[in-house]
Order: sequence, then structure tokens, then C-alpha cells
Amino acid sequence: MIHPILLCGGRGARLWPSSRDTFPKQFASIMSERSAFQQTLARLAGPGIAAAVVTTVEDYRFIAAGQAQEIGMIDLRLAIEPAGLGTAAAVLASALAIEDDADAMVLVLPVDYARDAGALFAEGLQAAAASLRPGTALLFTEEVVEEVAPRQMAVVGGKGGAAARLRSVPDPDDGALTGAALLRRDDLIALFKAAAPEMLEACRHAVADAPAEPGVMRLDATAFDGVAPCDFTEMVVSGPMPTQRAPMAAPCTALGTWSSVWDLLEKDGDGVAITGPAVGVRCRDSLLRSEDPAIQVVGLGLSNTVAVATRDAVLVADRDHLDALPEAISRLRRTEAPQATDHPRYHRPWGWYETLVLGHRFQVKRIMVKPGGVLSLQSHVHRSEHWVVVGGSAQVTVGEEVRLVPENGSVYIPVGTVHRMANPGKVPMYLIEVQTGEYLGEDDIERYEDIYNRC
Repeated sequence: MIHPILLCGGRGARLWPSSRDTFPKQFASIMSERSAFQQTLARLAGPGIAAAVVTTVEDYRFIAAGQAQEIGMIDLRLAIEPAGLGTAAAVLASALAIEDDADAMVLVLPVDYARDAGALFAEGLQAAAASLRPGTALLFTEEVVEEVAPRQMAVVGGKGGAAARLRSVPDPDDGALTGAALLRRDDLIALFKAAAPEMLEACRHAVADAPAEPGVMRLDATAFDGVAPCDFTEMVVSGPMPTQRAPMAAPCTALGTWSSVWDLLEKDGDGVAITGPAVGVRCRDSLLRSEDPAIQVVGLGLSNTVAVATRDAVLVADRDHLDALPEAISRLRRTEAPQATDHPRYHRPWGWYETLVLGHRFQVKRIMVKPGGVLSLQSHVHRSEHWVVVGGSAQVTVGEEVRLVPENGSVYIPVGTVHRMANPGKVPMYLIEVQTGEYLGEDDIERYEDIYNRC
């Protein structure tokens, strides 16, 4: 059985403003309506492949679980890793947690890649597993091989009904490494025992001491005191284990920068890629992208340019200078611009909210509560709230009263009154919230009960 371990903790600053600290690129809809995370999960559904373990940090726990639920992946398992440890510890801990499979193979897979959704991916993966030699690790590269000599082996889907096969790439520089790897669980543990015994010991303690929580393994940071951070791919490449390299069986390109996105998108005869409501006139070799239906991007006479508009930020850059994007974000941080880190839509375990209007002593929000979602029982010292349900039905608590509010129904919550909302229905509930008061900060909240343990 192949056990996928998905690496899902990166920040993705080079795809700002679509990717930000609070909602990074693996969860954003960059190439399609589904995120790269969702696309990766969908491709791993099939015989011989166990439910994926997703390694991520606490900040992204509920985003990952929510996006998996959206595509029907309800058996997802999460490994919550301490920040700053690198990928090696999360991979090892996830492998140690695999039970009841003596012949387990581990597939380590970053999720920030664009991959073809065809059967080639699963077919090539099964071919790789069948051909993997004990005591070796297979490292996947971005290169796609169409034809190979019989004496070679490659992860290539067979044509005309022929079986897929595995090619060992002799040149260590043949194709950029993707960070994806396939190896036996016992071999992975043996690698750490030889190359990083202190990390193996720390991971054993962290897994053994992880709190009992359904579908979640939370690794305690104190177990890793004194353990140096380490990247999993670097450990495999530099470690004592023999390695093979093979290209992915389907197109595989890192979503690292806007140039890589431009490379992947369909373009017109002048090399212009359009995403969303955008128009280009006399433009060449450019990307024009709008993520808001109310914002029309118009490019005139642009060349080698990236223009990306979101609801609260616009990026305009020469494609040859996209390497300066992290510096630009650092400058935004110094000015305390929220766009440097915060996505305009704030995701929570119960759903999300976004600010539509923020003025003097008032704020208007749009809130979505997913089916079964429940906000905390809370109160505010400085603001009152008006709620209008615009989709679905809300179960509302105001003081001692609990009632069901249908679409077009409204509720008033005075300052200091204990309240909460929940969605008891089977479809998302949408609500417009108008806040009024002298202080409207998110820290004006006292929680009394919370099913997500945030009190």
C-alpha cells in the first residue's frame, strides 16, 4: 500500500497577492477553481493508495480540512507540525504513525505543483512502486519522458495499452527535483537512524505523546528541543541511501512564481495570458489577471509584464524582476499594510468572513458558515451587531433566546450581550453583519464556549 504524505506548510510569497501568509498558494485557486492542494488530493484517490496524511502548521489546519471536505475527502488525516522544523521531521513522524502495514511505501509529495489530472499520474505511480528496489529512494523530477530505450527505466504511462514502466535517470542533474519521493517506510526510518538519529528519537517521542484527537496528530515542539531543522529532500540526496531519479508520469511544474503560471496558461498569438475579467490591447508576452468580478484589468502596450488584481491589492511587475517581490512585501510589512500578510477573506474553522466596507464607527462583513459550523458563544465590549441572513438559515443565540432565522430574517445584538450563530442546515449559510461602535477590532471578543477549543 502506498501512503501519501503531503507537504502543505509553505507560505508562497512569490505568488503575492493571490498567496499570502494567512492563505498561501497551495490553497489558492491559481490555475483552476480547485486549489493545488485539492487537485493533489483528487489524484491520490484510487486502489492501492491509502488515505493521505497532510503535514501542515496550526494556522492552516482548518483550511486544509475544509478544502478536503469540499471535494469529498472526509477521511483526511492531519499532522500538525511545529513551525521552523523543515520538512524532514513532519515526514518522519507521519511515517512512524503508519500502522498495520508491514510493507508500507511512503510517497512524499509537495502540493504546490501543477499536475496533469489524467490517469498517467496514478499509472506511473503504481509502476514506480512495483519497480522500487529495497533500500533505495526514488526522487521524482519535473522532466516528462516520452520515449526511452528498452535498457532504461522511466515512470512513463504506456501507449496503446502498453504497461507503464520505470526509468532510472543516470544523470543526477537530469530534471529539477520536485521534492516528491517514494521509498519504503522501513527504509525511511533506517535513513534517519543512520543520518539523523536525534531527529528519529525526537519524532518517536512526539508521536507517542501526541494528544488523542480524531484525525489529527499534533507534534509537541518541546520534543524537538536541540534538533536542527532539516529538509527531507536534502537529507535523502546527501544521506547514505542509494537514490534513483525519474520524471513524473504526467506534466509537473512548480507554481513558484507568476512566470511559471504564465508558462502554464493558454496564451493568444502574442503570448498574452488572460485570467478573469481582463483585456489586453497591443500587449505581448504578458499575464493579465483579475480575481474580482468587479475589477476589470486593462493592459495597453504592455510587454513582458505581470498584472494581478485582487479585491484589496494590485501587482504590476516586469517578469524579469519578479525576484524582487519578497522585498516589496517586506516594505509593505514595515508600513503595517495588512495586505502584506492578510488575505481579504479570513478563514475560520466554521467558514469564513470578509470585510466589505470599513468606515468611522462602522464595519460591514459578509460571513459564510459551512453546514454544521458553529461560532463561539461570545460577547463584545465596544460594539453592537446587526445580522441579516441572505442565504440558508441561521440558528441564533441572543442572551437566553435561541431561534431559527430564515433567509431575509434579521437579528440585533446589543453591546455586551452574549450571542452566537450556527448553521444547522445542509447548505452554506450566508449573512451580512453590520457592526457599529467606538472600537471594531477583532480582539474585542470574550469567548465563553467554543467547539474548536479557542477559548
